Amino acid sequence: MSTMNTNARREAIQTLLAVRAGSVNDAGALAQATVDRWRDLTSQLAPVIGAGGVKALFGRAVQKASANYPWLAIPLEDGTEAALLLTLKARFAGEEVATVEKAIATVLLNFVELLATLIGESLTDRLLGPAWGPATLTPEREMP
Repeated sequence: MSTMNTNARREAIQTLLAVRAGSVNDAGALAQATVDRWRDLTSQLAPVIGAGGVKALFGRAVQKASANYPWLAIPLEDGTEAALLLTLKARFAGEEVATVEKAIATVLLNFVELLATLIGESLTDRLLGPAWGPATLTPEREMP
């Protein structure tokens, strides 16, 4: 995946989360917005790659992000997706807003890139569009 795609996706994710969390400068609101978006993603993707596939990609995305944000490291083998989301939400809420914004964007970007590696960019964009809104995660592309 190109750096341009990565940067465009990161900006789109940060913008979306800021809009969904509202203008409140609150890590808890941002954490809740993230959990809400994650549930949207799960419902959109589970029929295609299965609940286990979504959880595995999510786990890997969190694991990759924990290299830069060690407080994100959580045991993903045990527990339901709901329990994992509550754990992440609590960890996000305990950090400064700027750090949370970057960490969440990193997790979601990792997830989108892993998914695109698995099923391709075009299908990823089509599947995530309804969960995130039109053109949210799709970087501008030139028409053929």
